[in-house]
Amino acid sequence: MLTFRRALVAAAFFLTVFYLISSSSSNPPSVATPAVPKADADVEAAKHASTTAGTDKSPSRHNSAQQNPQGQQPIQDMSRMTLYEKLAYQFPYDVESKFPAYIWQTWKWTPAHSEFNFRDQEATWTQQHPGFIHEVITDKVAVHLIRLLYASVPEVVEAYNALPLPVLKADFFRYLILLARGGIYSDIDTYAIRSAVEWIPDSVPKDAIGLVIGIEADPDRPDWKEWYSRRIQFCQWTIQSKPGHPVLREVISRITDATLAMKRNGTLRGVLDKNVIEFTGPALWTDVIFEYFNDKRYFDMTHSAGSIDWRNFTGMEVSKRVGDVVVLPITSFSPGVGQMGAKDYDDPMAFVKHDFEGTWKPESERHIGENK
Repeated sequence: MLTFRRALVAAAFFLTVFYLISSSSSNPPSVATPAVPKADADVEAAKHASTTAGTDKSPSRHNSAQQNPQGQQPIQDMSRMTLYEKLAYQFPYDVESKFPAYIWQTWKWTPAHSEFNFRDQEATWTQQHPGFIHEVITDKVAVHLIRLLYASVPEVVEAYNALPLPVLKADFFRYLILLARGGIYSDIDTYAIRSAVEWIPDSVPKDAIGLVIGIEADPDRPDWKEWYSRRIQFCQWTIQSKPGHPVLREVISRITDATLAMKRNGTLRGVLDKNVIEFTGPALWTDVIFEYFNDKRYFDMTHSAGSIDWRNFTGMEVSKRVGDVVVLPITSFSPGVGQMGAKDYDDPMAFVKHDFEGTWKPESERHIGENK
């Protein structure tokens, strides 16, 4: 018998079912489609950099307007993007994020292999960075890792596989892994003297810095061109970066474009060891960094006394900040070299020791003390 109480329960049940059905069939809330990334929509549009020698170059902080809106974002059609835009889309840059606790190194063998002969050097990085993930990547693993990380940007994978010399691949890999994952890259023949926690001065907020680099060469002599490619040369045997940094993006774009162009016209196999510095090495690295320092997309040059060039860094003994980049003096990554103002290993600014063993060369051509 249908009592009043049972009728009330039944009515409530049917009303609930009707509400759920009508709600599920209504249109879901729309999600705004983000604009296709332009040259650098994911980083600060303007930073201020002074060019007075001996002073820090301090930018304004990144604003929050470029942060991704809440909610799931639709996949973008990358077919009409430039390579630079693809990399920006796939690996966005957030300067306010933390530096990832990764240490990346490459060698023929891992430390577990009997022929691994850099145990002392490799161990210092683990000792100085407890809690960091420390990986020594072999050539075979690197191929698969790049294929995985850059599957959505196949031209990068094609360029990596096409490079004819191991040193070219080694250079390219460090930029690729830092763009995709961030952290620290350092050559296998380096010793960590001090933790990376000390690399950025306490006076500089870490959420305003996305790249830490050091000076490799500051040859204050008239014949410097006979020895180095640039008057001030930034080293790339040790780099710390947050994922997606625009400098890495630009370097990868240039190497990829140049490699594929040479592959198409049949000149890639003609690249020799002497061309490496300009093609993938410290000359290219230095050029892109200086261009970044003077790029109006990132820096407000209105109040600048002029272009930022080698004069702003020669003879420096303490770190300098240029926008979201910290530049360390030559002592930091090249202590004990006995020239160009580099101080000894016990100096407070000495962070990494490099043995210069030419690990990128064949065994028969290596000797200690040779610069890359």
